[in-house]
Amino acid sequence: MESIFAPEAQSDNFSDEPLMQISAAMDEFEGYAHPHGKRIAVISDAIAEQFNFAPHDRHALRQAALVHDIGELVMNREYIRASRLLREEERIDMQRHTVIGEQEAAKRGLSRAVQLLVRWHHEWWNGAGYPDALEHEQIPLAARILRVADTYAALTDSRPYSVAISASEAKRYLVEWSGIEFDPKVVKAFLSLENLPELESYSNS
Repeated sequence: MESIFAPEAQSDNFSDEPLMQISAAMDEFEGYAHPHGKRIAVISDAIAEQFNFAPHDRHALRQAALVHDIGELVMNREYIRASRLLREEERIDMQRHTVIGEQEAAKRGLSRAVQLLVRWHHEWWNGAGYPDALEHEQIPLAARILRVADTYAALTDSRPYSVAISASEAKRYLVEWSGIEFDPKVVKAFLSLENLPELESYSNS
């Protein structure tokens, strides 16, 4: 496939210590019991491999996965961890986290590819997402992959205000929202993954 990102010198592993530290801080802020960002990075990378991503595109996707919610961390809103539905003004404010995350990624010297993936990881296949209401192929494939991986990882891990569901339930959710929130081709590729520890649900732990 043709790359939409500029090649750059990089490693093919997940050991970027500064980004891992940011990811761990995000996990602590959001109350995840397990390494959420790294888990998304592994799942996203496995999906990207199904689409024959170039190495530098996979690297950018992994970096974006690690810091995808850095905007939430910077905003530091109490309601993000509240065990209730968000009020309308909170929901609107919350949606700013993708743009703030893009800015924070830029401040930390991450590539433009990573910045845009952070910005667009809440875009929906049908155009109902944010911040730019992109739809279908307007959304880069890497961002569509990140949307699926992030959702699956969030559904199958517990937070103080959210109980993990089983892997089968989470996969059923992805299928039900395929063509609405998620790119059907990405969901199909995700469902083909096997023998990946990160696919296990923490609902029974």
